[in-house]
Amino acid sequence: MKIIGIAVIVVVVAVLVYASTQPDTFEIHRSTSIKAPPEKIFPFLNDFRQAMLWSPYEKKDPAMKRSFSGPAGGKGSVYEFEGNKDIGAGRLEILDSVADSRVTLRLDMHKPFKGSNIIEYALEPKGETTDMIWSMHGEAPFISRVICLFMNMDNMVGKDFEAGLASLKSLVESGAP
Repeated sequence: MKIIGIAVIVVVVAVLVYASTQPDTFEIHRSTSIKAPPEKIFPFLNDFRQAMLWSPYEKKDPAMKRSFSGPAGGKGSVYEFEGNKDIGAGRLEILDSVADSRVTLRLDMHKPFKGSNIIEYALEPKGETTDMIWSMHGEAPFISRVICLFMNMDNMVGKDFEAGLASLKSLVESGAP
């Protein structure tokens, strides 16, 4: 029994030491090309009510509680949400908005874990299409680095980003207003 106890302690210490060597920041990003000019895409990014039409998180809990404050869109616009275990609770605020080019948001999560991250939607025209990049970055506290040894956050969140981008692409290319 003593040997098993020592082995368990050694494994736990090794995991903690390895986690401490991981980066203390993270970045996740996905992109797509949309057959539309940036001005057709931008309104869906700059207004939380429009974002509800394509956000993958809206589909995960259609019954989530939502509230809006500040301006209808652009800098200072706020969206607060409280949903099921797949959504959690938090607040999004548009920090900066550059017409037809970029929207920067701050995501403050309250549940299931507290955290604050920056989200950016970037649009780059390429002839008759627009490349869109959806990214998120922030600090990775120690507990997050330990969890990420066992769960690939880039894959988990990246799948949501991919689903959202596909939904936005379909919405915009179908000619939605």
